[in-house]
Amino acid sequence: MGLHIVLFEPEIPQNTGNIARTCAAIGATLHLVHPLGFTITDRKLKRAGLDYWHLLDIHHHDSVEDFLSLYKDGPLWFYTTKATHTYADVTYGEDAYLVFGKESAGIDESILVRYPDRCIRIPMREGARSLNLSNSVAIGAYEVARQQEFAALKRAGNLHHLAWEKSV
Repeated sequence: MGLHIVLFEPEIPQNTGNIARTCAAIGATLHLVHPLGFTITDRKLKRAGLDYWHLLDIHHHDSVEDFLSLYKDGPLWFYTTKATHTYADVTYGEDAYLVFGKESAGIDESILVRYPDRCIRIPMREGARSLNLSNSVAIGAYEVARQQEFAALKRAGNLHHLAWEKSV
């Protein structure tokens, strides 16, 4: 249950490390779908994730098709620049799998056409091709957390109160 971040064949270790750090901070499960463009022991991956690795729930999948067959009935949301609806148009449930493609090519179109009602985008101005993968994941993850009223962080006791909250 909860928030799941799924990376189809990520290529850049620093992006994956940053995403792992976001997942650890927000309490999301990270799914890495192979092949990866780096080794799991890559120094850049470890460095980008800092000392958050012990907080991370991470799952590995042998291929995109293996992942899709395992979670075909799950609440999958595919992030793509080709979608009509935005990530903010979606009402996420208690569970959400946010799926992101590899940096160089995104999610294969053969997958997107199978899930047309599950494709969403992050709005950008005309002429901008795409955002950095780790930034896109953070935008999507925190939207789900916001809609869930940061329940996972409240359960973990880690939702810090804002210093400027009204005191009565």
